[in-house]
Amino acid sequence: MRSLHFQDALLRCAGALLLCAMGTATAQAQGVTVAIGGALQDGNTAVWQRLVQLAGGPGACFSVFTAASGEPDVSAAAVAANLGRHGARGEHIRVGPRIAGQDVAAAVADPQWLQRVRACRGIYMTGGAQARLLDLLQPHGRTTPLLEAMREVWRAGGVVAGSSAGAAVQSSVVFRDAPDPLAVMKGRLREGQEWGLGLGFTPAEVIVDQHAVKRGRIARLLPLLQARGVPVGVAVEEDSAAVFRGSEIEVIGGRGVLIADLAGATRQAAQREFNLAGARLHWLEAGDRFDLRTRELLPSPARRAGTLLQPLAAGHQGYHRGPAFYADILGDAMIVGAMARLVDSDQRELRGLAFAAEPLADDPAPDLGFEWRLWVDAGTRGWLSTQPTAYTLSGVRLDIVPVRVQRPLYVPTPPSPQTEKPP
Repeated sequence: MRSLHFQDALLRCAGALLLCAMGTATAQAQGVTVAIGGALQDGNTAVWQRLVQLAGGPGACFSVFTAASGEPDVSAAAVAANLGRHGARGEHIRVGPRIAGQDVAAAVADPQWLQRVRACRGIYMTGGAQARLLDLLQPHGRTTPLLEAMREVWRAGGVVAGSSAGAAVQSSVVFRDAPDPLAVMKGRLREGQEWGLGLGFTPAEVIVDQHAVKRGRIARLLPLLQARGVPVGVAVEEDSAAVFRGSEIEVIGGRGVLIADLAGATRQAAQREFNLAGARLHWLEAGDRFDLRTRELLPSPARRAGTLLQPLAAGHQGYHRGPAFYADILGDAMIVGAMARLVDSDQRELRGLAFAAEPLADDPAPDLGFEWRLWVDAGTRGWLSTQPTAYTLSGVRLDIVPVRVQRPLYVPTPPSPQTEKPP
């Protein structure tokens, strides 16, 4: 047990040093960062218009990075078309491992590309595989001239935006390649493989993730936050964006952003498997804001005009009745649905399970699962608006404990004895 406590202390110290170093590096930052959760629709005017506005309005120029994409030219053309519909233009920075015949090491220092980046006030990074983008701009942790040119634009007040992989690389600690969230919960979290150093375009106390609710990636974000000593996870859902300006995060787009705050959360050091107690979860919809300094959620005027939900207030009843259990808490939108149900119910907690129903061959612990306990306290709030129905949720508490899943989970019932028909 002493060894585990010592390891925890080392992790906390390392995390504090990392945050200090990242804070120094980004102290002079003046720009805006937009993390888009992937699957951004052509018709999402709220996001495309905001990007153009942040870059200076009609006539703005964006340097478009497609190194993460499997088809760089196709991706560049799609982004340029959407920017064009909103009065801006895209300048394809045609550098990356998928450009045939290109000397990538030379291209990231080529003056023509550096000049094109510096000539724009906006930067847009497309989706794909974030490891390609990281290895291009920051190989082995070394800043390339091309990345430094991007930082110059950002520090001068420009906007750095990215969708999917282009969002995942923005924080200082990032996921490189971790497609299985449960495997991360089970301990598969190796530097240089599942995670690595990112580009540092968000505040130091944040890790960004994408496709958050659709793919249950909150399950991989929480272990990385805990392991690296970073307090806040910003999990951006598809077709939505988190706009970082100073210490404030604003949500725009079609769905929302799930924020995990681990400041004050604890773990049982004697428990080898991942566990967590006392985390706070917040769900923000379009127009809502979050202050990283105060850790307060600021609901939009539309939410404030709706119904305030205070689960522990006298007279609160809620719409939903009785206990609930979620057999697949990491299913599509399940975690947010569970949070909303709890806050708008007569219950003070609910539980769910995260496990592999059919473990993969390389599953590090096929019988290991995790119970998720969502609960409310005096600080939990919800704001409900109608037409359409939507919730903003603040301060839903979360505990996670490891459990053993029985194999098989179930067996067929034996056949009933045959009964003779009467003559």
